[in-house]
Amino acid sequence: MDMKQRRVWNEDHKKLKEIILKSDKHEQVIQLFLTQHSLLYSSLSNQIDQVTLEGELLRGLDEAIFRQYPVTNPDTKNSIAWHLWHIARIEDMTMNILVADGQQVLESSNWQEKMNIPFVHSGNDMSEEDVSVLSSSIDFEALLEYRIAVGKQTQEVISSLIPGQFQMKVEAKRIKRLFDEDAVLQQSQWLAEYWSKKTIAGLVLMPATRHNFLHINKCIRIKEKLQKQRKSLQMNK
Repeated sequence: MDMKQRRVWNEDHKKLKEIILKSDKHEQVIQLFLTQHSLLYSSLSNQIDQVTLEGELLRGLDEAIFRQYPVTNPDTKNSIAWHLWHIARIEDMTMNILVADGQQVLESSNWQEKMNIPFVHSGNDMSEEDVSVLSSSIDFEALLEYRIAVGKQTQEVISSLIPGQFQMKVEAKRIKRLFDEDAVLQQSQWLAEYWSKKTIAGLVLMPATRHNFLHINKCIRIKEKLQKQRKSLQMNK
């Protein structure tokens, strides 16, 4: 996804925001969401005929750059590994607990074991030591597969909504589940409070779409900067 295509994605996201609460536009909302969401993943839809945003990130990405922590970008010091983990976890818990009141993808198919990590929370307010552990130990391929599994489940959840459901507020019992299932750390109460004030539409417009877009963009900037630094070092040898 080049810069022109990213601008188109942003314009379409504005359209989604404009119509998402209109019950008479429900089918249009679902279709626009599915397209917007698929463009954030490498292989969610065979109807996408362009390089997706995740596809752009994965092109030329090696494990050393994927795992490097800390990084020196002005807006983050966390690794690409952490960012991909974080957006996958946020989408998993918001779509499957807060929207669907169902089971998280993480709790199926031994994903935590496959990814080789001890963490189940969102990554918010994570210690530097834990970010370092996650960055060095998480299984690269398993994380990408987990993200795809989360994305597929999200599309099923949103496609199953009926007109009027986008206006619904998040139920308090579902917020409680975040803590019962250790999806959100106790010190991240602010995050649960933020989500508690959202409608289903609000969760679709941020955790399921724009949150992914912002973090993957950040990952692309990290990759490009580290690749330039590596090339400079090689030229100066």
